[in-house]
Amino acid sequence: MSASDDDVLLQSLQERSPAPPPDYTARYGPGPEQIVDLRLPQDGAPASTLVVLVHGGFWRAAYDRAHTAPLADALARAGFAVAVPEYRRVGSPGGGWPGTFDDISILTESLHMITAARGIRAKRTVLVGHSAGGHLALWAAARHRLPPGSTWRTEWRPDAVVSLAGCASLALSDVWNLGRGATASLLGGNVDAVPERYALADPGALLPLGVPVTLLHGSEDEEVPAAMSREYAALAERAGDPVRLVELLGMEHFGLIDPGSSAWPYLLDALGDAG
Repeated sequence: MSASDDDVLLQSLQERSPAPPPDYTARYGPGPEQIVDLRLPQDGAPASTLVVLVHGGFWRAAYDRAHTAPLADALARAGFAVAVPEYRRVGSPGGGWPGTFDDISILTESLHMITAARGIRAKRTVLVGHSAGGHLALWAAARHRLPPGSTWRTEWRPDAVVSLAGCASLALSDVWNLGRGATASLLGGNVDAVPERYALADPGALLPLGVPVTLLHGSEDEEVPAAMSREYAALAERAGDPVRLVELLGMEHFGLIDPGSSAWPYLLDALGDAG
């Protein structure tokens, strides 16, 4: 599937499920892309779960958080508080290595302060990521596994991670040439050229995660094959991690972020209670 085909599918999703603007947009850094949209539960009740929804697009600047608005709005209507961050991506100033990882790290460290200032005092935080965002969600949850000298290392962990057709292994993403060299563009080289970067950035290299993970993947995904989640699940199980893989028959790549698709109840089940 070409980039133009992706654009058509994303535009169709936004047209079918138009979303109102977020309740708030806050900054987590000085850059124009260091912002996060916040949505509150539509019923006005306090939410016990904060969903941090990280968008995909193979880490490229051509794709921003706008295409996740329908899903974010649906989650808010279901009773969740939702944070949708933007971050620097390949093709934007400072994006790629290491800026993309700096942004995700800074965001997660400042999220509690940002949400509390808007009256969100959730008891649980679940990281949800689609495609490249699935990689970033898993990586954010794995930062306690980084070497002590890493500026990204933290003891913070989410309560759970949900990967939607996620690029869960950067090594495989590179070997399989997903997104026409997207992983090499993100890290500044392939796995043989910059292995030290892959060791720090690849969730598959940072196991065990120690956090419950649900992997949702469509059997008909042509962008990120379902074998990606199968391989990560096998690695996680060998490392002793709690992981659940749900492969959705007939589902393609973007159906996982469509609140009108058959993936929606599986996502709600993975998230648990909203209130």
